[in-house]
Formats: sequence, C-alpha cells, structure tokens
Amino acid sequence: MHPLDSTRALMDGLGLEADICANCGSRTAGPCASLDIAALDDMSGESERQSLDPREAVFHQGDPARYVYTLTEGMARLTRVMPDGRQSVIGFRFPGDILGFAPSTEHAFGAEMLTRGMVCRLDRKRLEQMFRRYPVLERRFLDLCIKELAASQDHILALGRFSAEERVAAFLISFTEAQHRRKHVGPIFELPATRADIGDFLGLTLETVSRAISSFRKRGWIRLHGHSGIELLDGAALTTLATGESADAS
Repeated sequence: MHPLDSTRALMDGLGLEADICANCGSRTAGPCASLDIAALDDMSGESERQSLDPREAVFHQGDPARYVYTLTEGMARLTRVMPDGRQSVIGFRFPGDILGFAPSTEHAFGAEMLTRGMVCRLDRKRLEQMFRRYPVLERRFLDLCIKELAASQDHILALGRFSAEERVAAFLISFTEAQHRRKHVGPIFELPATRADIGDFLGLTLETVSRAISSFRKRGWIRLHGHSGIELLDGAALTTLATGESADAS
C-alpha cells in the first residue's frame, strides 16, 4: 500500500475527530502541521473545541493564562487596554495561529473574533505533557514563536520608518501572504478588519488608511469587492512600496 493510502486509511479509522483535525487551519500552518497521525489523534483527545461568534472574546486581558489556544477557523484581533482606558489593536491572527502562549500567569492582552470562528483550547499543564511526549511539537511551537517575533520586529520597523502608504501596502502584502500560506489562492480575499482597526494597528487614523486604499485603487493596484473583499491586481507594485523601495512614497 502506498504511504499516502495508508495514512488515509488511518484517518478514516479515527473518524470525525481526525476528520476535523485534518482539515483545520492548524494542520496547514499551525502547531499540528508537524504531527503524525497518532500524535494528531492524541492532541485531538487532549483539546477542547470552542465555536465563537463575531466580536466574542477568546480571552480577556488579565484573565488567568490557564489555556493555550489555536485558532482553527476565522480571523481574530489582539487588543491591549492602556492604563488610561484606551484600547489598541496590536495584531491580527489567522487559522493555525497560537493565542495566549505566554510565560506569565495572566494574559497580557485580549483576543476577540472578527468573524465566526473556532479555537482549540488546551490546558497549559497538558500542553507541557504533550511537549515531553512529542518533542517535535515543542520544536514547532518554538518555530512559530520565532516567526512571530520576527514579524513583530518588522512591524516595529514599519511603524518607525515607513510612510503611511508604505505601512498600508505592507499590511496588505502581509495579509495576502498569510492567506497563501493557508492555501487560500484568491484572487479575492475577505478582510473583515475595519479600517479603524487597521489604522490602530499601523499607528494611523481611519482617514489616512482610507486615503491610502483609495490611492491604491485609483492606481489600479487593488480592487475592492463588497464590504470586505479585496483583490490585489499589482502585487509587485505594492511589494515595492511595502519594502520602502519606492522613490515617490508619501
């Protein structure tokens, strides 16, 4: 029997649980990507799945960090409440991304769904046991954390050195690349984040984000579809702008 046929046979034997795991975002781009069939079944047995509605919190800032979450469906935003009560958007997360994996005993930020979605919730102590049982899972978590750190460093650079249009272009390129890594080929992508959320994340006003998007549309670089659909028509031009190589960036 071909190895792939053998894998399919094992999956069929595991039933609905494995069927869900095999098709979730974590299997493509998240922590479960490195697991074999037996480990995947073990992970499924240790995890709890939760369905969430738009604007429903995965967890709040200050909640006990008892669980680690993997976003398996939908898109979420990360928020931080400042001491004066203002709330800032500090990130967006997609299927396969890890939420709430931190060394502290409390969540330093909140996570909220932008769309209907689903998460897998795993108790921190059980996760540590899984790390000992499957070292490849611990390495995968480390790899994902390193990638998130690199992305954060790129974002800090963009905030400090990029113009408004460069920041918006970089965000759009980063968003579509995240979709491609999750096997979403487009050409139209749903971007449920509001322009106010995007502006908050990029350190820009809603009006500035709207002007940049309108400028890209007039240049023929993007096309908007309905309320939240976006299509990149000239990814090369956006990439040039996003990397700070454009001489006429404003």
